[in-house]
Amino acid sequence: MLRTSLIALSAALAASAAQAQDLTPVVFGTNWLAQAEHGGFYQSVADGTYAECGLDVEIISGGPQVNNRALLLADRIQFHMGGDMLQAFNAVAEDIPVVAVMATFQKHPQVILAHPGVADTWEELKDLTLLIGDNGFTSYYQWMIAAHGFTVEQRQPYTFNPAPFLADDQLGMQGYLSSEPYLVETTGGFVPNVFLIADNGFGSYATTVETMASTIEERPEVVECFVNGSILGWYNYLYGDNAAANAMILEANPDMTQDKIDYAIGKMIEWGIVDSGDALTMGIGAMTDEVIGGFYADMVAAGVIEDGIDWQASYTTQFVNQGLGMDLRPQ
Repeated sequence: MLRTSLIALSAALAASAAQAQDLTPVVFGTNWLAQAEHGGFYQSVADGTYAECGLDVEIISGGPQVNNRALLLADRIQFHMGGDMLQAFNAVAEDIPVVAVMATFQKHPQVILAHPGVADTWEELKDLTLLIGDNGFTSYYQWMIAAHGFTVEQRQPYTFNPAPFLADDQLGMQGYLSSEPYLVETTGGFVPNVFLIADNGFGSYATTVETMASTIEERPEVVECFVNGSILGWYNYLYGDNAAANAMILEANPDMTQDKIDYAIGKMIEWGIVDSGDALTMGIGAMTDEVIGGFYADMVAAGVIEDGIDWQASYTTQFVNQGLGMDLRPQ
């Protein structure tokens, strides 16, 4: 009996080793430190979803001193976590063959915060001085000016320090849905009004998955596996057992805590950041010409980008919109 068990164990180990050798190694670089907003990718590493379709995926974190997109261009990594579609449009304008193959977030998680009772509607934000960073000023704030009548004069630079906002209720402040609101609640002792720019017309997808055009052409099966695995990972992370993925996030980012993770997951579900819009009928990761083309037109109208860019070259829907994983969503 013992000999039989040992033979069976040896066979299992040999099969496992052979399977590991058969997996294709790929590296996915995120655009910031590990957090719940990356959870679906960690989920598919942790539960073996990527491995099931043939990939050995390593996730490397981004951060303030890290440029993982440059590693993608240098062929050091195979996939990269993009920002919104403005980044994709700019790549086309600069003749950089980077293509978005999946949109993790149907809604951009950028928000504007205000003190309750001072600005309770989007329109009332026009009465405040708004703390907006330089990147935001040259992108979504230009759209806020063109589409909604905000002004250059009411903007002051945001230094990523909430103290001025906490001290002055006549200030509004930019934020990330799962970050600044939580910081205000825990340090300021009140729940701020939160205005999601996506719910007020800023129609870009966010947290895209990017790869090189050559990878799509030469190794479409690798792209398909990574996209499919990521889609399933996000369903399982949001609606299933995500403990192993969270453990990986906590290990990768010593400054992360479980309470921040829990808050972020709750907000992503509550506000439909991942699973809303076209994702409700076509599955997580969905992208459409209508949404991207509409956003492109808005950005041209706002003067954020030049007209004449081949915006359709910035993405492909080859690997999405197939309803994969929708059965994993709770009824």
